[in-house]
Amino acid sequence: MTSRTAYACYAGWVVVVAAAYYAFPEAHLYTWAALGYSSAAAIVAGVRLNRPSRQLPWYLIALAIVCFTTGDSLYNLILARGHQPPYPGVNDALYLLVYPLLTVGFLYFVRARSGGGNRTALLDALVPTVGFGLLAWIYWIAPFTRSEELSMLQKLASIAYPVGDVLALAMMLRIITTSGRRPGALTAIGTGIVGLLLSDVFYGQSQLNSAWVLGGPVDLGWIVFYAAVGFAGLLPSMRELTEPSPSSGADSSPRRIIWMASAALIAPVVLLLQWAQGLDDDELGPLTTDLPVIAAASALMFVLVLARVNGLANVNRRARDRELALREAGALLSSAATEQDAVQSVRQAVATLMPASQPCHVRLLESVGLPPGRGVRVAPVADVPELPVPPEYDHVAYATMELPGENPRVVTVLVAAPLFVLRELRPSFEALFDQVAVVLERINLTGEVSRRDTEAYFRTLIHNASDVILIVDDEDRIRYASPSAAGVFGYPDLTGMPLATLTDQPVALGRILAGIRAGRPLDLDGLDVTAVCADGRSLHVDFTARDLRDDPTVRGLVLTIRDMTDRYVLEKDLYQLAFYDELTGMANRVLFRDRLEQAYGEAQRDDAELAVLFVDVDDFKEVNDTLGHAVGDELLVIVAKRITEAVGTGRTAARLGADEFAVLAERITDASEAEELAARIVAALAAPVEVSDGSGRTHIVSGACSVGVASSRDAHSGPELLRHADLALHQAKGADKGTWQRYRGELHTDMAQRLETRVALLDAIDAEQFRLLYQPIVNLRTNRVEGVEALVRWQHPTRGLLGPYHFIELAEESGAIVAIGNWVLRESLAQFARWHADDPSGSPSYVSVNVSARQFRTPGFVDRVRAALTEAGVEPPRLLLEITESLVLRDADQVWADLRTLRALGVRMAIDDFGTGYSSLSYLREMPVDVLKIDKSFIDDVLHSEKQRVLVETIVALAHNFELRVVAEGIEDHGQRAVLTAMGCDYGQGYLFAKPVRPEEIPALTRVEPALVK
Repeated sequence: MTSRTAYACYAGWVVVVAAAYYAFPEAHLYTWAALGYSSAAAIVAGVRLNRPSRQLPWYLIALAIVCFTTGDSLYNLILARGHQPPYPGVNDALYLLVYPLLTVGFLYFVRARSGGGNRTALLDALVPTVGFGLLAWIYWIAPFTRSEELSMLQKLASIAYPVGDVLALAMMLRIITTSGRRPGALTAIGTGIVGLLLSDVFYGQSQLNSAWVLGGPVDLGWIVFYAAVGFAGLLPSMRELTEPSPSSGADSSPRRIIWMASAALIAPVVLLLQWAQGLDDDELGPLTTDLPVIAAASALMFVLVLARVNGLANVNRRARDRELALREAGALLSSAATEQDAVQSVRQAVATLMPASQPCHVRLLESVGLPPGRGVRVAPVADVPELPVPPEYDHVAYATMELPGENPRVVTVLVAAPLFVLRELRPSFEALFDQVAVVLERINLTGEVSRRDTEAYFRTLIHNASDVILIVDDEDRIRYASPSAAGVFGYPDLTGMPLATLTDQPVALGRILAGIRAGRPLDLDGLDVTAVCADGRSLHVDFTARDLRDDPTVRGLVLTIRDMTDRYVLEKDLYQLAFYDELTGMANRVLFRDRLEQAYGEAQRDDAELAVLFVDVDDFKEVNDTLGHAVGDELLVIVAKRITEAVGTGRTAARLGADEFAVLAERITDASEAEELAARIVAALAAPVEVSDGSGRTHIVSGACSVGVASSRDAHSGPELLRHADLALHQAKGADKGTWQRYRGELHTDMAQRLETRVALLDAIDAEQFRLLYQPIVNLRTNRVEGVEALVRWQHPTRGLLGPYHFIELAEESGAIVAIGNWVLRESLAQFARWHADDPSGSPSYVSVNVSARQFRTPGFVDRVRAALTEAGVEPPRLLLEITESLVLRDADQVWADLRTLRALGVRMAIDDFGTGYSSLSYLREMPVDVLKIDKSFIDDVLHSEKQRVLVETIVALAHNFELRVVAEGIEDHGQRAVLTAMGCDYGQGYLFAKPVRPEEIPALTRVEPALVK
């Protein structure tokens, strides 16, 4: 099966299944699973079909989709059985596993395409990533942390989604900013990531508001993610994502600079908008707590942008130096009379172009066996053994050119230097070697002319010259024209015609020729002039001239003329493409930005006012997805026409990209004029649009739009005015679509206390500010205290004693949890040893210590446990390590090996919070553990919920069947204890028996009579 057939079949499959998903809600479980698993299958099939050089990243992406789909399927299955899925649940954990898998896969792409050493691309990706990360922190993550409706676990899950999204976005930006061609597969993956981000945003918000509904429009983003990534795997261009990308130098395009500048200004704009609101002290609470976060992000982006600007300054400086070197080389080449002179000029030019301390080797060779060709080639020396290159060089840039004549010659100009230098200077070498080709042709022709006595023989030698060669007498009449002149100018014979006949600039041309005859410097050589053909057509030509009046065989000026019309047309087309939208003919983002800067400067100077309107077509994506891109393009053309008509003359209307438009209204009387213009645009686009799908059928679609309005009175720069208009547009789209909104600075801030706590946490480790409390674990049948669980607290110097809720999450994020956990392990064993030394018979039988997954996976954890036991003098069976179920889901083989090693040492193991994570009977049967701890959430409703009671009873029975002891956590009243005792639960802990207490209080609890333990 070919790639084309494969992705055609896949596209049809996706369309059919997606349609079935929305058409048959009762089949969501099956249609959604079919969409997801088929996407992963498409990637695997694409790997088998296209055979990329590196297959692992694609398999990681496929695995990520499998996790995603499995999570969705589990979610849908719970719904299908009539239950409401918990949030967070197992499905959320599967969703979150998608992000590290995607990140690792994308890292492989980055390493494969650029080797990870592209500093420019890294800076270009980091700046918007930090900016978007700050926005995500303020407007997405922080609301979850402050929500009073969400539990701690729900907050953690809700925060994990945006963190994963920002991470995926960062990796996607890093791939996109890599220089070189962007394959279609990359575009498809980028489209899928955008869909994933959008759906995650709305999913997180709906969970925050408890408004999540299956089968809604939010699912479209995930469908796009499935379809686009699967489609990317089938595209042949997917091979290019794991192959090196050729460097094309630093990207200094205005769009990328605007993008970086906009991202860098996110943090100060947040602060500025908050300041502009004039909030009082009470309202500034969230802002002041988040100032360090915003300041740090601002400083980081400032440093990144400075580094990028410094790189651009270096690039521009080198470009100026190269331009000067090329000009000097052109003057030297113009005066070169021999090939040796030309080679010397090339050597000087190349030496000037080369970066400091970079060696090079320049030669002019003849008849080395390479065929003539156009342009400069850069190749390894091993690929062109015909070129004699010194052994210290591995790569060479060379150009071959054919010199016409009776015996044509093929000449090769080569420059050997380090590869990165050759790639960077390749455009300069193109321009230099083009000049060399012209000069060598002229030198060759001049030599041939001087060696021949007759004009007829001279004409034969230059018959194959591609450029037009003219000999002009003292009266500026053409005395000779090469055969190519007839094809270029359309005149059968130019002999005897005035040279002025061939140009519409006869006066300027006469001055040039007079200067050449007077011996003045040829600084006008290479002038771009317009020639007129016999049929009236105009040609843009480039010419050089040499005075050979003293040569008896020539007796005139020799003009070498090259037709540059195609290049002129190309440059004109490039200008059109650079500043105008190809589809609508409107100004594009670059031209709009340029005019905005000019207009803003004039407004500041004249104390005038201007406005920017951002226009976005509502629900345009639905038109593209349902009717196709051709219909979407037709709709955009009609929308552009209506906007232009509504705006009128004297104002700039531009298409910024996709379905986004902008209007620049200069010299308005006040903001109301801009608002009237916005209302006019909304009204003009409110009328339905009739479009054709290309097959003879027409469709009525909506062209309605939302408009954001911003005035220069509220902005301090043109870019800030753009951002204000964009914010107003988002406000309009967030309210009722098909309306306009004026900019209002209502932004919120985030908590700065989180960063402050994170910094203080690192100091707390060195300052020994942590304390241990111990909670008894009681035998439910005898009421005796059998053991204690060590619980860490933070004795904060200003906030007092803090529970784990205040710092454990931050410790996990920063990695400080490893140092804290090691301290807890050592201190709890030392305290246990002190209890036994003071009263061996009245001390607890064992001490239980919680171990985080990150701490457990740290290399050398088993050795640290062994060392702590030895240091404290405690027997291994006296130590019970509590781990979570999720620990074994990553690096499972190594984790299980460490568990078995600890068991062999004598240390006992417990599964903590059983039932809240990835509960699995196979893990429970095979995992080397001794104790099962039932989470408090199961115990809370054991008296009031029959289902909960049956569930707990089942867990207890299951644990006993596997020969495991059971500890029930969170027992708070006698009824719970009685039910658990009747179920056969072995041990319990909770406030019914004792709260966590200081270590000196434990001996009294262990010595108390059984009936008195409360």
